This record gives sequence, structure tokens and C-alpha cells, in this order.
Amino acid sequence: MYLKGNRWSYNKRRKRSNPWRVILLAILVGAAVYVNQVVVPSTPPLFIPTPTPTRAPESFISDAEGLLRQGKILPAIAAYQSAIEADPQNPANYVALARLQIYTGSYQEAAINAKNALLLNANNSIALALRGWAMGFTGDYLEALGSLKEAVKVDPNNAAAYAYMAEVIILQIQAGEDTLGSLNQAIEASRMAEELGPNLMETHRARGIVLEQTSNYEEAARQFEAAIAIDTNIADLHLALGRNYRALEQYERAVEEFNRANALNPSDPLPLTYISRTYATVGEYAKAIQFGEQAINISPQDAFLYGNLGTMYYRNRDYPNAITNLRLAVQGGKTKDNLEVKGLPLDYGRVAEYYYTYGLALARQEECNEAVQVSKMLLQAVREDETSVYNAEEMLNICKESVGSIATLSPNDLTGTPEPSDTPTPPILMPVSTETPES
Repeated sequence: MYLKGNRWSYNKRRKRSNPWRVILLAILVGAAVYVNQVVVPSTPPLFIPTPTPTRAPESFISDAEGLLRQGKILPAIAAYQSAIEADPQNPANYVALARLQIYTGSYQEAAINAKNALLLNANNSIALALRGWAMGFTGDYLEALGSLKEAVKVDPNNAAAYAYMAEVIILQIQAGEDTLGSLNQAIEASRMAEELGPNLMETHRARGIVLEQTSNYEEAARQFEAAIAIDTNIADLHLALGRNYRALEQYERAVEEFNRANALNPSDPLPLTYISRTYATVGEYAKAIQFGEQAINISPQDAFLYGNLGTMYYRNRDYPNAITNLRLAVQGGKTKDNLEVKGLPLDYGRVAEYYYTYGLALARQEECNEAVQVSKMLLQAVREDETSVYNAEEMLNICKESVGSIATLSPNDLTGTPEPSDTPTPPILMPVSTETPES
């Protein structure tokens, strides 16, 4: 007896293999091997940020050079800063950045970057020269000249170092901190620059500055023209050329140069201030006021700018506005936007002009108590300045005519002989950037 049915049969037949199934299985196995050997090693781990490609430092330098050719100095500065971040061991980038920062008035930053270059190469003559030049603008003349002399010692043929030396000495003279023979030293340094590098922009610049200091305005203008022909994108070269055109009474050309300086460095109020003074020179006081106000908009806490604007209002016979602005310049205080302005202690030069203009405006508005006090200060502190003394006496004369209507004015205040003060006004040195002698 035996069991029937396929379920119980011991002689069950096996199914035949499907060839297509075998092929599919082989394909899956091959794919798994490929993924494991090829795809997985090249795939970044999950949830880890993918690194971004790093630009070569040379690409930032190329950008900076292209921007400079277009006259875009501030973006070029940013490009050099990026180059330094990409390659902090290259002293050339610090040098290039320091030079541009000097041209835009960032003197402290320029000195730091020149020093950074020196940390990488202590015998870098150009870095030493730029550090000295930058420090000259900050008023540290002793350290500046020491660095420039070291630059010349490292490289006696460094024409730019001699040019910067001449300029720093002139800054020292203008600040009243010069010594016997300083002017001759500046002249000699500028001529050494001329001998070593007659076609350098720095040489023409230095010669122009020395010639301007010695009132050779026509020759100075030619030197600045030559410097601009080499590099037209430096704002203070246009400022310097404009100053000399103004001294030569070429007022339209002066304003053109000041406008070019403003276009190259719109964050600097000085070009607008020079335009303001130039228009005042030719009697266009409304324009002078307009540009004086624009300068204040750029630097609303600069007491010198309020002094300039107040002087323009005075010349336009707007005495109330003259007093408002000159009071900020002289005494300091809060602006209409609640910004603090530090007053200028009385000293010779432009500051004395602001004081006597303030006093005259007060006298003409019959504010004679304060006008008399301003007169006393001038007669005591700047007695060697004939213009200041004359105007101090004039404000007394104006007040004498109106003394009857000023009940609080003592007759003793009108003698014009001030009593000595126990606390004399401390002097202040005028910044070179804002104090250029008027023509």
C-alpha cells in the first residue's frame, strides 16, 4: 500500500531553474558591489556640511588691481583684505593695503598693516617707509622719521622713502613742531627722491608739497599735474592741485579738482570744505553755505566744519546762523541731532579766525557781554596775530556804539586792555588736513 497524492510522494520532481531570474540576481549583486566600492567612498557623510571651494589669494589681488584701474579704491581695499585672509603670510599684500589706506586717510590702520608686513620681513624697506609715512599723518613725527631713516638705511635707493620723508617734515613744519633747518631737510629729501626716481608719482607729489610750502604755487601745480598723470585715482593729489590753482586765482579749475577729489573719496568732508571756501573767495556765499552744509552732513561732529559754515553765514550777513554755528565751533555743544561737538581751544591760525568772526557776529547782534569776553581772549591769547587783534578791537568799537542799550555792559569792559587770566586757554595744533593757508 502506498499513499497517493503529490503532497506525500517521496519522488517529487524539482522545478527547473529560470535563467532570467539568475541573470537578474547577478545584476543586483554587481550593482551592490559597484555602490560599495565606488559610490560610497565618494559620497560625503550625512548631516556634515559640504566644504565650499577656497579662492586663490591671487584672484583677490587680480580683483584689487582691476578695481584700482577703475578708480575704485575702497573696493580695492576690501579685495586686498580678502587676499590677506586667504594668505596671511604674504607681506606684499599688507604693503599694498597700507598704501591704499594712507590715500584714503586711514592712517592708524595703514601703520598697523605696514607693521604686519615688517613682522614677516623686518628688512622690508617699502614697509618701513609706509609705516613712517602713515605715522607722520598721525602726528608722531619722531617715530615717523625714525622709520623712514631705517627704510633708507635698508635700501639707500628707495626713492619713495625720501619722498615720504620730505612730506612728513612738511607736516611737522605745518604743525609747528619743526626744528631749525627742517625746511632745508625737506627740500633735500625731495631732491634725493627726484634724483633716484624722477618719474615716480611719489617724487612729483613730494616736490609739489615742498614747493607749495614755499609758496611756489605755479611750480607746485605742475608737479601735482605730473603726479596725477601717473595716477589719476588718488583724491588728495586732486586736493593739492586744487589748492594751488586756488592760490593762483584759477578758481574754476580749483573747483574742478576739488570735485574730482570728492568723487574719488566721498567720505572725506575736506573737498566740499575747499569748494565752500573757494566760492566764498569769489563772493558766492549762497554756494559757499551749501557746500559747507554738505561737508557737515559727512562729519557732523567736526568743530572745524561748523567754524567754516559759520564764517560763510557771517560773510552772507546772516548773523544769527553765524552765531549758532560758530558757537558750536568755539564752545562746543549739542547739534540739532543731539550729537556732541567738542569746542576748539583758541590758537593761532584758522581757530583764531573762527573766534573773531564769532565775536564780530555777537557784536553786530548786540550780544556785547559775550563779544567783549571773546575780544579779551583774542587780545590775550593771540596778541601776535595782527588780524585777530584788529578784529578784537573792532568788536569793542561796535559794542561801544550800542553800549547804551546794553545795561549789563560795564564801561571797564570797553578799555581793550584785558586782565591776565589765571587759567589760560591751552593751545591746540591744527590738523594738517584741515588747515591750509588761505591765498
